[in-house]
Amino acid sequence: MSKVCQITGRKVQVGNNVSHSKRRTKRTFEPNLKTKRFFLVEENRWVTLKVSAQGIRTINKNGLKNALDKAQAAGLIGIY
Repeated sequence: MSKVCQITGRKVQVGNNVSHSKRRTKRTFEPNLKTKRFFLVEENRWVTLKVSAQGIRTINKNGLKNALDKAQAAGLIGIY
């Protein structure tokens, strides 16, 4: 599975390491992803998601059902 948050869509970004002599080499910035289980009360079941720390905060703020519906509308997840 790729390194993409299933709620916010955050993914790996590419940038540069810059040394003291200003020499630049490529590096990646990876999202802070966690595999976490959430309980979906409306369907009385557990849902396992790969979410970033920001995605967990989004779920806490908006609710799991609302966050899943928005992610599905954005094309980040299929049927949950």
